[in-house]
Amino acid sequence: MAGYLVIASFLTLFLLGFPVVLAIGLPCLAYLFINGIPVDLVAQRMLYSLDSFPLIAVPVFLFVGSVMNCSGISHYIYQFANTAVGRLPGGLAQVNIFGSLVFSGISGSALADIGGLGRIEIDAMRQKGFNVPFACAVTSSSAIIGPIFPPSIPLIIYGTVTGASVLQLLLGGILPGLICTAMLMGTAAWLAKRRNYPRAERWPTAKEFLTDMWPAIPALAAPVLLTAGMLGGWFTPTEVASVTVAYTVFIGFFYYKKLTLDGLRIAAFETIRATSGILIIVAVAALFGWILSVEQIPQQITTAMLSVSKDPYVLLFIVNVMLLIVGMFLDSTTAILVIAPIIAKPLIAAGVDPVHLGMVVVFNLMIGLVTPPMGLSLYLVADIAKVKMRDVLKEMLPFYVPLVGTLILITYVPWITTVVPRYFIQQ
Repeated sequence: MAGYLVIASFLTLFLLGFPVVLAIGLPCLAYLFINGIPVDLVAQRMLYSLDSFPLIAVPVFLFVGSVMNCSGISHYIYQFANTAVGRLPGGLAQVNIFGSLVFSGISGSALADIGGLGRIEIDAMRQKGFNVPFACAVTSSSAIIGPIFPPSIPLIIYGTVTGASVLQLLLGGILPGLICTAMLMGTAAWLAKRRNYPRAERWPTAKEFLTDMWPAIPALAAPVLLTAGMLGGWFTPTEVASVTVAYTVFIGFFYYKKLTLDGLRIAAFETIRATSGILIIVAVAALFGWILSVEQIPQQITTAMLSVSKDPYVLLFIVNVMLLIVGMFLDSTTAILVIAPIIAKPLIAAGVDPVHLGMVVVFNLMIGLVTPPMGLSLYLVADIAKVKMRDVLKEMLPFYVPLVGTLILITYVPWITTVVPRYFIQQ
């Protein structure tokens, strides 16, 4: 019963507007005090949770995103995307989505995508006569590609807390990322034709295409090189973050020649600020998870879920509904840390592949980034474009169709997430 009171207290405090750290931490401290558990255990459990090699990837990937912004790589990615797909129906809307796919191969974060490419994309669409809230909707929905396409910060966190193979999770995100991109581009094309939005007057010549592709080649090559390196055993999924930093800094200094020492300082400061916010949640959530384990909450939930049904597809439906609701109120990092360890056991016991489940969980929570009331991506693009959140949300409605459609495909066609890791890992 005490475990459920801790959960109820957390939800109550969160809904009352308490910061996530306090909403989780205060019930945990009350539990420890009431049960006479030494306070020293608080620091011990929190520090132990941060003593994790895979978690090193989180600040390092955040640093990558900041370095890309400071070195101007985002500009070259956008310029190439414009040349490659600007002639498709929807023009710059297609550029926006395709650019997010390219950017995701380095950043691994939805908010880094919006911060890096968002302003460029929205300003360009505004100048071409696109409805600005529509541009914001395209930007925020396409940013979801980043956290599911390798490398991915949420997938690394999920693998850390559940014990699933991080390498297989990253490989498992390749097909879902491409499918989501295709469905978003199809939706953008349909809306653009209905609204008569502009597009490029002609397809580029081979010379124009190659001219704009050349500066973007380092960014385009990054996901291929990083994935090949992991498969070849040259570095682990955690070490790939450091390799990415070295690669990004190198091309920023010597290829693009726009990265400066002052830019590195700014990138480091932004990374420290973002990392501190994430890792303190990780630490407090670990204490929360330890209390739930002591109270045997995961085991009780496993028994309860398996008593409802042992059919993995029924359980996946229940989990999807639950996560869609959770994603509306919790940020993805907190939700993964708190929810994933609880639901992983019953689903895996029912026969769900751990990689398949990881992709379902992460993509579901990414939809939460574009769903109010939390909707961090919506708030960020609305702030960048200086438009009302309500107007952005209205334009988002058609884009929920491809996002939910992708989620359904990921959920009920498991091979979409498992075929790539199985093929490469078995080679």
